[in-house]
Amino acid sequence: MKDNDFLANQWITRAISNLEKAKCVPASDKILFEDLCFDCQQAVEKALKALLIYNEIEFPKTHSLNQLIFLLHGKIDYIPEFVNDSVYLTDYSVSTRYPGDYEPVTKKEFQEALEISQKVVDWVSSSINKELLF
Repeated sequence: MKDNDFLANQWITRAISNLEKAKCVPASDKILFEDLCFDCQQAVEKALKALLIYNEIEFPKTHSLNQLIFLLHGKIDYIPEFVNDSVYLTDYSVSTRYPGDYEPVTKKEFQEALEISQKVVDWVSSSINKELLF
């Protein structure tokens, strides 16, 4: 396995970990949907970085899903529309982490974030077609 394959595998494994954590829908009313949406955003960010690494595309340190997706355009043959649609999750990477800067996230918004995150992670996983670490 070449180094990029190994590193891409590590990134997609981390993406799946964030996604699985987000799926632990609050067992307690003390867990905020904002925190679960942060994990959804992280899952997509790490999945996209796995795909960039797999395709040997350099990327800056960023939480911007738009910037990561932009780097993929023209380098890979097909990017599903739901990947482009996932850019709104970037807001969950920063603004919802700090009290007072946002409106509380609703259960419906969380469910939408979880759904699109699952699609992106599944698409990247199948695109790199790798055995996952767990």
